[in-house]
Amino acid sequence: MPAERLFSRAVIRLSADSADEDVAAFLQGLVTNDVTGLLPVWSALLTPQGKVLFDFLVWPGADGLLLDCEARVADDLVRRLSLYRLRRKITIARDESLGVFWQAELGDGGAPDPRLAALGQRWIARVSDDDESADQAWMAHRLALGVPEGQAELGNGEILWLDCNAVELNGVSFTKGCYVGQENTARMNWRQKINRRLLVVPLEASQEKRRRIAYPELRLAIDHLRNEDIADRLRPGWLRPGDEKEALL
Repeated sequence: MPAERLFSRAVIRLSADSADEDVAAFLQGLVTNDVTGLLPVWSALLTPQGKVLFDFLVWPGADGLLLDCEARVADDLVRRLSLYRLRRKITIARDESLGVFWQAELGDGGAPDPRLAALGQRWIARVSDDDESADQAWMAHRLALGVPEGQAELGNGEILWLDCNAVELNGVSFTKGCYVGQENTARMNWRQKINRRLLVVPLEASQEKRRRIAYPELRLAIDHLRNEDIADRLRPGWLRPGDEKEALL
């Protein structure tokens, strides 16, 4: 059976060029989640103001870490991470031999999506000419569950990470220590001051001034809404107060 590959995703490999180099420690000081513990995790690289530039999943690698990211911005992410490398003996590059694979049902061989178990399972493996695309099915499944991702939806230095439901979808650690954008992100969480939310909404309910992107074929849109403007019917189950979130146990 052909593998269900996400051709819209790419894999970046971070590997140590020296035995005394620690790739996890390098990334730990940059991104929003704890990459020294159980992986995969959903994480992001932010601006100093706490606005999201790139989101990705971090996976363990044989000689370092792997980033499961948007293919169209993978080269930009490599360049951005390389700016922080300075003199560290770490190689940061796309690994074209690997791809990201997905199935809607949980089962053997993959890991449950760390954002929401209902998103299904994914894994990283060698690519093949026989791989078949699962991109359209993945997008429809993800949006039906109300989960935005990627620069077209989350923005490029425009939207605060906590506005992207990073707390609810396990995309941030408040105990791991410093990272780029940590100060404002931690302050917002401590004050419980999240004034807006990025939500998947029916296209007919979308507010054009608040719209990030529309998907007419799915009759859905991504809006960046003020909390007071969000009707309960627009909130996904995992964002409704009192509802049990379908997260990893």
